[in-house]
Order: sequence, then structure tokens, then C-alpha cells
Amino acid sequence: MTDYFDTLDTMDARERQQMLFSKLPAFLGRIAREIPGWGRRLAGVDIAAISSAESLVSLPVLRKAELMEAQAAEPPFGGFVNMAHLDGSRIFMSPGPVWEPQGLGADPWGAARAFHAAGLRRGDIVHNSLAYHMTPGGFIFDEGARALGARVFPAGIGNTEQQVEAAAALRATAYGGTPDFLKVLLDKAAEMGRDLSSIKRGVVSGGALFPSMRAEYASRGVTVMQAYATADLGIVAYESSLDGEVLPGMICNENMIIEIVRPGTGDPVPAGEVGELVVTTFNASYPLIRFGTGDLTAILDEASPCGRTNIRIKGWMGRADQRTKVKGMFVDPKQIDAVVKSVPGIARARLVVSRNSASDTMKLLVEPAPGATPDLSAIAGVLASQTKLKGEVEIAASLPNDGKVIEDTRDYTK
Repeated sequence: MTDYFDTLDTMDARERQQMLFSKLPAFLGRIAREIPGWGRRLAGVDIAAISSAESLVSLPVLRKAELMEAQAAEPPFGGFVNMAHLDGSRIFMSPGPVWEPQGLGADPWGAARAFHAAGLRRGDIVHNSLAYHMTPGGFIFDEGARALGARVFPAGIGNTEQQVEAAAALRATAYGGTPDFLKVLLDKAAEMGRDLSSIKRGVVSGGALFPSMRAEYASRGVTVMQAYATADLGIVAYESSLDGEVLPGMICNENMIIEIVRPGTGDPVPAGEVGELVVTTFNASYPLIRFGTGDLTAILDEASPCGRTNIRIKGWMGRADQRTKVKGMFVDPKQIDAVVKSVPGIARARLVVSRNSASDTMKLLVEPAPGATPDLSAIAGVLASQTKLKGEVEIAASLPNDGKVIEDTRDYTK
């Protein structure tokens, strides 16, 4: 058993940077020729000159809203996917809606490295509770764990009692899923009298792993580490450990170019300053060049004590825009606007996201139009239809006139 996934983990940081940028011009030329959306976006660009971090900044940031507009105008992918690579593959739809293809080869989302850093090895049995329905989350973990040589039970979401029975029967050694659902499984197992003590490790994504939650899992014999992933990019960064202790920050995946820019711009910020995470990938099927994730983070200016040498980020620190992740699903202001327009009598609405124990909750505050009495039941139904999540609806006499549509009140320090 090796300490590292491969030699990239410990490659000299400057050599890695040179390696990535040395292959970037040829990659950009290829996608400009083969993928119409990128051909249009890179038209007039001196591609051969895009060979350094400084020159990469000359390209505009591609943000989610722009990608969604392109997809709506030219469905399903807006011209940003190599359609020749889709045969025999999967197509996904994430909330928004946003369409994503599965890339080529084993572990196309780069998840195996995160599982390896979390201590999983060949022969482990992973109980994977990320959703396999429509969105790529379940498959991101599934492909990565299997590429590592682990065995995967594709549990998906829901059916908690059956999931407990399966995990107990298979003697699963690891959990994959959202941070809060592991507690649901462990609590239900205790209630049912089923033994899930075989689960010693967890890799979680799709939500915040609060310190109190991590500590509770540790007290129950499970070491849980998190991976930062998006449906578009796959695994962007992951946690590592040293001598059994999870280390601060997250190590960026080795095959991506990482930038932190000032929100709303494409301008890099100094190391340590909080900004928007921007990622460039070398995914030949679905390349994303200077893709703005909308997530806030900051660079940690020192290499990880675990010996991995790539850039470390502090982890997820909020949203640069108002799109907010709830129970592993993004909720977009456009979806709240659709609720307002669908039910008569609403002047304004604000979605408040909070935390109840270990679970995310949503409450839609509704300001009625003058003289109107909106139907709260109808609003709740449209909210669930738009977001695929349940939330309370409450009348508010008035809402602040500050342009805020989604308010995240969760405390990420506890």
C-alpha cells in the first residue's frame, strides 16, 4: 500500500504548473477546432500565447448563468461538448436546469484520488448514498471508488431502512454521500438494532461537513473526510490526513488549473484573499476553460503537511452569487422567481436556508401584494416542483428592499 495515489501527488509544484500550462495551447487549439462553442469563444484569441497563468487571465471567465443561457439557446449543451464522445456514455440534468455529459474513460470526474486520500483501498465496500437519479453525483463517487478497486453498493437516496439492511448485510467498510445522511443511517441502524460498525471511513460531498458533525462521527468510530465537487467539473479538491488527523484545507485535484478571482471579475486576488474559485479542466469531452464556480474560497499559502504538493484551498466559504446548495442540490434565484410568477398575489419572496440539527432546512418568506392573500399550499407545491426540495412557506409583512432572493443563515464554523 502506498501513501500517495500516484507521482503527481508529490510532484514539484513549479514542475506541475509548467506541465499544465505547456499542454494548454495545444488543448485550446483542439477544442476550438472540434467543439463549436469553444470555436466561437476562442475566435480571435492568440491560442499559442495562452501558456501561463498571466496569459490565461486574458480569457473571459465562463460563469454558470452564461452556460445556462447557451444551453437554452442551443440545447442540450450550448455547443460546449464534443458530441462525438457521447456515444455509450451518460447525460445528466442538474437543477437549473444544467446539462452535463459523462466524460471518457474510467473515473472521468477524478474521484479516485479523493477516495485514496481518505484511506480507501482495493477491496473496500463503499455504501454510496449520493443520488443516481438525473444528476451525476452518484456516478462521480461510483466511478472513482471502482477505479480505485473498491466495490460499490449504489444505494442512492431514500429508502433508509433498506439502506441500513444492505449496509449491514454487506458489511460496508465506507460511506459515500452527503454529510448529514450518514447520521440518518447510523441513527436508524441503532433504532433497528442493526450493526454498522464495519463502516470506518466516509467520503462526503454535496454539503458542509460541520466540525460538530465530524466530531460526532469520530465518536462513533467513523473518520469522515470531505471532497469539494461540482456536477460540471467533478472532484475539484479533497481533504487529506497525517497520522490519523484530518488536515486543514483541501488539496486541489492534480489535473486542473486553479485560480481565485475577485467576485464578478476575472481578476486574480492575492494568495490568502477570499474570492471566487475559477477552474480550467483538460476534459476532452466537456472542457471548461476559466469556469467560474460561483463558490468562494482562498488559497492556503503553504503545502500540506501530508506531503502532497498541489495548491490547497480553505474549502467552501460561501457563494459569490446567490445560488445556494441545500441538501446537495443547488437552488437558484431564477427558481424562486419562477415561484413568485407562478402563484398570484406575491409581491416578493426570499428563501431562507438554515440548519436544524444536522440537516439543511428551507423557509420561503412571502410578502403579499397589496390586498392579496397568497395560497401558501400552492406556493409550497411550486417551490417543491422548482427546487426538488421541500420547504416551509411563511407570510412576511414586508421584506428588506436589498435585492436578496436567497439568504443562507447557516453557521459554517460549528
